[in-house]
Amino acid sequence: MTDLLITNGTIITQNEDRQIIIDGAVAVTGDRITDVGSADRLEAETSPDQLLDAEGGAVIPGLINAHTHVSDIFLRGAFTQDRGLYDWLFNVKQPALFEMRPEEHALAAQLYCIESIQSGITTFVENDTALDWTDLEPTRRKLDVYDDMGVRNIYGAGIRDLVPDRGFEQLFEDITARDPRSVHPGSDALIVETEDALDNTAALIEEFHDTEGRQSVWPAPATLATTTSDALQGAYRLAEEYDVMTTTHVAEAKAEVRERGALSSIEYLRNIGCLGDRALLGHCVQMNARDVRLLARSGTAVVHNYRANMRLATGFAPVVSMLDTGVLTAIGTDNSILNDTVNLLSDAGAVATAHKGYHRDSSVIPAQKAFDMVTCDAAEAIGHAENLGSIEAGKRADIAIVDLDKPHLTPSPDPVHALVYGAQGSEVETVLCAGTVLMQDREIIPIDVSLSAVLADATATAEDLIGKAKIE
Repeated sequence: MTDLLITNGTIITQNEDRQIIIDGAVAVTGDRITDVGSADRLEAETSPDQLLDAEGGAVIPGLINAHTHVSDIFLRGAFTQDRGLYDWLFNVKQPALFEMRPEEHALAAQLYCIESIQSGITTFVENDTALDWTDLEPTRRKLDVYDDMGVRNIYGAGIRDLVPDRGFEQLFEDITARDPRSVHPGSDALIVETEDALDNTAALIEEFHDTEGRQSVWPAPATLATTTSDALQGAYRLAEEYDVMTTTHVAEAKAEVRERGALSSIEYLRNIGCLGDRALLGHCVQMNARDVRLLARSGTAVVHNYRANMRLATGFAPVVSMLDTGVLTAIGTDNSILNDTVNLLSDAGAVATAHKGYHRDSSVIPAQKAFDMVTCDAAEAIGHAENLGSIEAGKRADIAIVDLDKPHLTPSPDPVHALVYGAQGSEVETVLCAGTVLMQDREIIPIDVSLSAVLADATATAEDLIGKAKIE
């Protein structure tokens, strides 16, 4: 019995052979893909309850956003842009997040999911580094929204347990002096006791993690500068115990290199036993060749957050070296106030293009590799290679249909090339997650109010939030 048949499309399978099936079809039963092949064969062999005509479009695996932040989506375009990482973090992001109420977090989550679905993203890894463990209502409200919207999400529960020293306190005071009117929570905000952080993370996993469903929870030590080695090691033990992963911001800014001195961030993580297939490291900009080799030898995956790194001028991550050395690398949109969109196809094109120019080598990061970094490579990086990242029988039915019948995509003799270098994200017409249609003909199905109403509410909420936080 076939529940749904997607037919009359160009199936970009992303299987091991990177097979592309012209005039193809995909059969779905429940939340799984049951068959992939020619439209003629599958139309003859199946009697689906529902038929989706791809109308010649590209049928692709649902895209995987391997590193992102959700709640600060309301801050788009709301602040002076000449800011470095810590200036932006302490004077923009933190002040606003500390003023947000649970219902505002929920609305941000809804807006984020709408944008994600419209750009073909079916899975995202949220790094909630501003998690306040004394009030989990914002977390519960967001996870409820993700469930209602039907997207596959991994919630990284942020852990901060390292009490700042006087040097960090002085840095915080010096940076926040730029915007003294803004609401500043303090250099020690969100710090919790190590064991409390680990126990609370375990409880959150117990409550919300669903190995067979769309919702997952990971321990997410925020940064090496805000987390003790005990917390990092404890997070890795939790990942092993619950068969999940950890995710951490690593080597994003030069200040991190200066703070750690002779020992690099990657060497430090190696020494304390926190590299390996349970670790997903975000950014990894400030690294040398030795660090790259350590990542490769340990089987540690990395998420490249290109646009955010460019906006904050933190530098080019050594992605080409990582790929050449065998480091599994995915792409993340990171903060939607630095990107400024949640659009992986656009980011894949930027990654493929920018590194060519930076290295003055047109052969680096071909279109196919960039597309791998948001599909099959991303699935492997987040520990879901068996279920996600390609269109193959037995895998979860996370699928997007992209309309290639556009002037800027004509002609498209190579659909992968067109998706990476030409697509703008808005060409995504239909999206399925776990076999459920979330969007059809650009209409988001799970929301019970008009899209215009959501956007109006989000705009008003953002204006109020920026005023309360006194962001300039």
